[in-house]
Amino acid sequence: MHYLTPKLWFPDVNQATDEGLLAIGGDLSVERLLLAYRSGIFPWFDAQSPILWWSPNPRFVLFPQKLKVSKSMKQVLRNKAFKVTENKAFGQVILECSKIKRKGQDDTWITNEMVAAYQKLHEMGYAKSVEVWQNETLVGGLYGVDLQNGVFCGESMFSKVSNASKVGFITFVQNSHYKLIDCQVYTKHLASLGAEDIPRKQFIEFLKTD
Repeated sequence: MHYLTPKLWFPDVNQATDEGLLAIGGDLSVERLLLAYRSGIFPWFDAQSPILWWSPNPRFVLFPQKLKVSKSMKQVLRNKAFKVTENKAFGQVILECSKIKRKGQDDTWITNEMVAAYQKLHEMGYAKSVEVWQNETLVGGLYGVDLQNGVFCGESMFSKVSNASKVGFITFVQNSHYKLIDCQVYTKHLASLGAEDIPRKQFIEFLKTD
């Protein structure tokens, strides 16, 4: 296992464990976060842990052209019960995502340190949010990192009413210019929308292209 120092560096992703854990420590500076994402690495840890850096194999991704929208979701979209925006309430979205209770977790992995770090990325144009509104109330959304090379790295989403996060995600993907949406690791929810596993090596190749 690699322990990071203040030096801006990551080990080769092929040195990750079978679970995908690559390194421990370092910081959440804008420079390190961008280097991580551009190298196929992301941070994921809780408040009681040091910073943990991951690069799983396989990688769970969505090719926008393979997006699956069910008949029922098409009807929801046609009804226009929700309004979808981008970058109108980044701070609210990431805070709502941090409140979500997830199975097997005692507390959030979106710590105050993470919130501050991604807020800086947002201010620099690298992190973006998608908001879903119902009657002017924020009821769903998602955020992630835009690498500005055709790859969007999704981080988290939340939903306060049925279908809100799905509407946000589907609308975002349909209106996007991305060649690839990084979903990191398998979830049944995103698999139902067309996400799939690809080899980490293939994912890294996508990161290298403009």
